[in-house]
Amino acid sequence: MATTTQDDRMRVRAQAKWVRTSARKARLVLDNIRGRSVPEARTILAFTQRAAATDIDKVLRSAVANAESSHGLDGDELVVEAAFADEGPTLKRWKPRARGRVNRIRKRTCHVTIVLAEQPEVQTPRRRARKQADTPASAAADESTPKTRTRRRKKEAVA
Repeated sequence: MATTTQDDRMRVRAQAKWVRTSARKARLVLDNIRGRSVPEARTILAFTQRAAATDIDKVLRSAVANAESSHGLDGDELVVEAAFADEGPTLKRWKPRARGRVNRIRKRTCHVTIVLAEQPEVQTPRRRARKQADTPASAAADESTPKTRTRRRKKEAVA
């Protein structure tokens, strides 16, 4: 069982249902923007040549508008935390074929969801505190190498 830690970041989501593209094709575009900042994701979507990119761009803009109007967040400081496409209902159509037969055409749809969150605060790694030496600086410099410490310990053990 996996445990998750809950942080205090604000999350905003937007969803577009019944988008007329298959979920598989939408996931290819969503994989490119997941984990990126909003300006970077907009740039990627603007230069992506797949048809699903225009629908995903609309959802991203909607999520940013939700964050700015409802929660007072700055859209450029948000990160795409989650982006996924679930399968929607499939429209089934028929195409006539030779000798009275028929082929099924599946017009697939998907539900696109984008979750935006505030950028996590960058935590600087803490440094370990140095040990304060009681001896003068020159003696401390001599004892800094492992070899000199070992020699000193051997001398003390013999004496």
